[in-house]
Order: sequence, then structure tokens, then C-alpha cells
Amino acid sequence: MEWTNQSIVTEFITAGFPSLKKIRVPVFLLVLLMYTVTMMGNMVIIFLTRTDPSLRTPMYYFLGNFSFLEIWYTSVTVPKMLADLLVERMVISFNGCISQIYFFLALGATECLLLAAMAYDRYLAICCPLRYTALMSGTVCIQLTIWSWITSFLLPLVPVILVSQLHFCSPNVVDHFFCDILPMLRLACANTHLNEMISFFLCSSVILCSFMLTMASYGSIITTILGISSAAGCKKAFSTCTSHLTVVAVFYSTMTFMYARPIREFSFQLDKMVVRPAHKGILLPAGQDGCSLLRGHSASQPHHIHPQEPGGEGGLEKIPVW
Repeated sequence: MEWTNQSIVTEFITAGFPSLKKIRVPVFLLVLLMYTVTMMGNMVIIFLTRTDPSLRTPMYYFLGNFSFLEIWYTSVTVPKMLADLLVERMVISFNGCISQIYFFLALGATECLLLAAMAYDRYLAICCPLRYTALMSGTVCIQLTIWSWITSFLLPLVPVILVSQLHFCSPNVVDHFFCDILPMLRLACANTHLNEMISFFLCSSVILCSFMLTMASYGSIITTILGISSAAGCKKAFSTCTSHLTVVAVFYSTMTFMYARPIREFSFQLDKMVVRPAHKGILLPAGQDGCSLLRGHSASQPHHIHPQEPGGEGGLEKIPVW
């Protein structure tokens, strides 16, 4: 590929949302409000899960970890986007751009693995209630979360290091409102086929493997629930998973659209205007639902399933709910 301008780029300009320039102040206030509510909601969840003895269970432990993750995951992109809404020239340094790519990918992978761990917790609680306490001990919970974080922060190292070694040519405009790896590769002077393949392979592997583990857990959960003779029992059991399943569906659909696809065949306009904002916009109410959930359950100790007989409703009335 020939390049007409070979000047070396040391900083980038994010394209942002050109169509929103005339209303950027109302947009800034709206995004700031949503970001503040997200931060406060997640901090409330963390505080309650750490201080309320009745919430010291595996389910709420994972929920607290998920809220901690969401604070950092949202903070990777939103504060810079808020700052860019107030300036004409939306500049980010080369090192800042590479750092943003790394933390965005690492935290996104962590979210994939944590969602799979949370699904596994629901599987044990519903399908193996009598052994739940032994199988999902405090040590197991800690190991699952530690390995989720460590693995996720190691996986993006290779593609991000490779991107950092590329030379970028003018124009230096990133076709997004933050530095993402796919729009960045379009600005490279060299052939980026290897980078694209590595990024595609790693992103697809993380998304596919964690999704399959999550769906395997829910497949077993659904099979168990369908064996319950009481309609009320089925409804009660399904209610323990609906919020988590909604987050799973939205998260994996948007992540698959953004990363598990060839880079050259798609525009990033839909990513900017619909997919990425919707991704965080859906997780925001999910966090608010978590706050309502915690308020509703903070007065009582959660219980697990202890069926009175196979297929019976038994202790379904006291299953902890997401």
C-alpha cells in the first residue's frame, strides 16, 4: 500500500461525534449524569457487599467484583470523552492512546471471564444445591476472580505491544471517540494483516470460550428448572438468573459485533453511534437493578436451593436473586 504522507505521528485526534457538535453541552451533561450515577451505583454495591454480613455469599462477592470492574472499565473511556466534548481539538498522546487500548481490552476480557464465573455460580446454586457451599467456597471464589483478572491482563499484551511498534502516518484521526485497536490499525503505514489476525484470534477466542462456558451453565440451569413440576417454582428459579442473563446477552452481542469481525469490511460509524453507547447504557440500568436488589435483600440472609424432593419446588422460594 502506498502512502502519500509519511510524516511520523506522535499524537492522535479522535473523531468523536461530529454530528453532535451543536448540542455538545447537553450531551456532556447527560453523559456526566450517567457516568456519575454509574460510579455511585457501583460504589454502593461494593460498600454493601463488603459491610453487610447477610451479603457475604459467593453471588454477592462476584457482584461486588463486577461492580469494581465496571468502575474502571467505564473510566477508561468516559472521562476522556467528557473532556473532548468541551474542546474543539480532541487530542490524545501516543502513549495515552496505547494505554487506553490496553486497559480497554484487558478490562473487557475480565468482564467476559467474570460473567462466565457468575454463570458457573448460578449453575452450582441451582443444579447442585446440596454441595453448593463446598463447591463454591471462599477460596474457590477468590481463585476464580484472581485468575480472571490475571489472564485478562496478560492476553492483550502481545497485540498491544505489536501495535505500539507500528509507524503511523498522517492523517492521524482515529475514527472513534476513543482509541480502539481496530480503528488504530487503519492508520498504520505498514501492512497490518498480522496484527489484525492476532487481534481477531485473541478477541474471538476470549469471547467464544467464555460465552460457551456461560451457555453451558445456563443450559444445565434451564434443564434443571424445566424438571420442576410447579409453574411457580419455575418462575421463581428463572428469576434468579434473568438480570445476569440480560447483561450476558447484551454484552456478548456488542462485543462480538465490535471485535469478532474482519477490520477492512466495516465502518466504525455504527460502533460510535449505537453499539458502544448502548453497551454501557444497558449495563448502567443493570447496576441500578443491582442496587435495588441489594436494598431488598440486605435485611435477610440469602439461602440456597434445598429441594424437598426431586423436581419439587422445595426451597426455591429462598434462592438468592441477582
